[in-house]
Amino acid sequence: MAGRRDRTQQLRGSRIAIAIVVGIIIGCVCAVLFPNGFFNSNSSLTVNERVQVGSSSCESSKMLKSDFASLSEKNNELKKQVRELTEKLRLAEQGSDNARKQVVSLGPQIKPGPFGTVKSLRTNPTILSDESVNPRLAKILEGIAVDKEVIVALANANVKAMLEVQIASVKRLGIKNYLVVALDDYIERFCKQNDVAYYKRDPDKDVDAVGKTGGNHAVSGLKFRVLREFLQLGYGVLLSDVDIVFLRNPFGHLYRDSDVESMSDGHSNMTAYGFNDVFDEPAMGWARYAHTMRIWVFNSGFFYLRPTVPSIELLDRVADRLSKAKLWDQAYIGLHASKRVMDMYEFMNSKVLFKTVRKDEELKRKVKPVIVHVNYHPDKLNRMRAVVEFYVNGKKDALDSFPDGSE
Repeated sequence: MAGRRDRTQQLRGSRIAIAIVVGIIIGCVCAVLFPNGFFNSNSSLTVNERVQVGSSSCESSKMLKSDFASLSEKNNELKKQVRELTEKLRLAEQGSDNARKQVVSLGPQIKPGPFGTVKSLRTNPTILSDESVNPRLAKILEGIAVDKEVIVALANANVKAMLEVQIASVKRLGIKNYLVVALDDYIERFCKQNDVAYYKRDPDKDVDAVGKTGGNHAVSGLKFRVLREFLQLGYGVLLSDVDIVFLRNPFGHLYRDSDVESMSDGHSNMTAYGFNDVFDEPAMGWARYAHTMRIWVFNSGFFYLRPTVPSIELLDRVADRLSKAKLWDQAYIGLHASKRVMDMYEFMNSKVLFKTVRKDEELKRKVKPVIVHVNYHPDKLNRMRAVVEFYVNGKKDALDSFPDGSE
């Protein structure tokens, strides 16, 4: 009995010891895992702190929204730039393809012949007409054009007197393919009353502002925008300012081998058709002389355009330049297209007439111009009437009272 009691006491002591050891181990683990204890006063937030946390969250949210809006705006701007670059690339590829198609349209590739036998192609092919561009104008031109060609004159009320002289000269010659582009209602009524073919454009704010009130030079600048549709419809156009008198039918005196045939502002063979102009710079010594080619400008008041791609490109480029700056249209006639200078005695400017021809008896007797353009003198109407008197009515002294230039 005594032996059993001793073993029981030993067993109880062992259990207590084991419990103590386990408690110590658990305490050590808790000390490591929770150094600040299970219930730390710092872990609980005060009301003010909670409000501050909420306020900070709102501010952060607002900042995120602002950043998101800014990034969205930048993203939209980048998308716009991508679209613009894509469109430019497409147009560049299209332009390259059009150039290739134009080359193909000229005909098959050929081998050059022997020395002295090679001739380059000067005359560009005409375009395919597109009546959908302006069906109303197409119908008018179909009724008056001769061999798909027409004379076109732009006019408003300011130039009505000169237009009357020009129309009288056209009717005298029996020219049927003559069309007035009426820039205002007054000229439209005038053409109706005098049985003159006319075309009144659809309303266009930019064109109408100049067309209805502009003077001779302002109206002259409109031609490059107006003529485009004529060419798109497949018609050759002989553009004429109103300060021109017709003395012969001009269509019998055209070569039609270039995109542009224009009368010249030149008054001699050198100035009209070109000359070697030598620039002298003595400081250069042996290389003091530099040779240049010069030609006086084409006259933008009387020129013939074939319906070709280069002719349309010419109109587009000149119209674009004139719309962006106050430039002289004649400085750009003939650029970007093949060109021919008209005979200066057949298509005569008023400087040639009043400074040269009228003072030379042989020229007065032999030369009968196709047209006379009173472009060098401001007293246009009186000189136009004098031209009619001299060349049509045979009044020999009709030109004598005018000075060479303007007074």
